[in-house]
Amino acid sequence: MNDGTNKPLWVAELVATRLQDPERGPMVTMNPADAKVRLLTDGELAWVHGPRRQELATVRIDPDVRAGNVVLRDISGASPSEVVRVVKPDLDTRGRRGTALA
Repeated sequence: MNDGTNKPLWVAELVATRLQDPERGPMVTMNPADAKVRLLTDGELAWVHGPRRQELATVRIDPDVRAGNVVLRDISGASPSEVVRVVKPDLDTRGRRGTALA
């Protein structure tokens, strides 16, 4: 995606779960308008590109999240008040794997 449709999002909140919590794992919660621009739907996986690493996370759409913000759960590559990019995985384009056969 180009930068016009995938603007950085501000991490408004970072949630860390405990082992005994019923709902755990990487999740990104975002505004419906931000998800629509990125062609993301509720429950699908997306790449969260933070300043230090990237991670796959489940998308949750919540109209209570302010546009331009995200709430991250169990994502260690970002901190509150940093910016991240949320990108739909490109599963259709086949990348290079190993060496080409002669």
